Amino acid sequence: MRTTSLGGLQVSRIGLGVMGMSAFYTGAGRDDAASIRTVQRAVDLGATHLDTAEAYGPYVNEELLGRAISGRRDQVVVATKFGLVSHTGRPGPDSTPANIRAAVEGSLRRLGTDRIDLYYQHRVDPGTPVEDTVGALGELVAAGKVRHIGLSEAASATIRRAHAVHPVAAVQTEYSLWTRDVEADVLPALRELGIGLVPYAPLGHGFLTGGIRSLDGLDANDWRRTNPRFTGGNLARNLRIVDGVSGVAAEVGATPAQVALAWLLAQGEGIAPIPGTRRADRLEENTAADGLRLTGAQITRLNELAPASGERHAAADMAAVDR
Repeated sequence: MRTTSLGGLQVSRIGLGVMGMSAFYTGAGRDDAASIRTVQRAVDLGATHLDTAEAYGPYVNEELLGRAISGRRDQVVVATKFGLVSHTGRPGPDSTPANIRAAVEGSLRRLGTDRIDLYYQHRVDPGTPVEDTVGALGELVAAGKVRHIGLSEAASATIRRAHAVHPVAAVQTEYSLWTRDVEADVLPALRELGIGLVPYAPLGHGFLTGGIRSLDGLDANDWRRTNPRFTGGNLARNLRIVDGVSGVAAEVGATPAQVALAWLLAQGEGIAPIPGTRRADRLEENTAADGLRLTGAQITRLNELAPASGERHAAADMAAVDR
């Protein structure tokens, strides 16, 4: 697996999102032993950029990752997030310095480590100036508890304010062939500032794999059952995107998931997607995309696919992004 730089932090070009092993998706929490084996297989394959958050569960996903990397800590890049869980009793998102100081201690304990390689603000806290948040994160860097800091789903103006206080290594946001909003303002700002981009849901929450053509088979509590792009007729309309990706996949002898990831990697250096899966076979499929090369004509065809129908999140969740 080749590597790329996120603001000076070297990571595998394809990582692993651990969230779905514990929360939100069909099968979450059913077989922790298999999930741990998948994380360990990721390390074996060089997909050593591992992403979690205290809010996933909450807490249990960090604990799972901690067990998975026990004895292999120095082989991996551990990323986690704070701010959606308040340890101070404050309602709503909490990125106050006091909450950050409490949150980091819990994450370190659950992960079984003495440092976090990449520590993100999970969502921008409108009640706390980002300068105060980043100032507290800078203190954690100075103390050696955090190596690099990041933001998630932040607007370009917020990213600039944060980076002026302390270098931001990476911004995490949804980015894929069916979610390209980042290209308008955020990605140009990241390029200018030398900040990396970590696309989450790079396979469109599984949609771009081609394996979801209806909601049949999804757990009753699967998050996608309430997502606008999977409901109200949008799922059927969005199949045209999958069909376009599948056409390119057939040409190159790859899977739709591999083509979707190869398209992301073709967008330039400093982009490190973190597809999530509980299954080792899917992990192996995803990591193989690092070796797939698309032609200029194929990339153009993918670029010209129609935008997805429906918002990428429900209204309440959309209100928390791009702030």
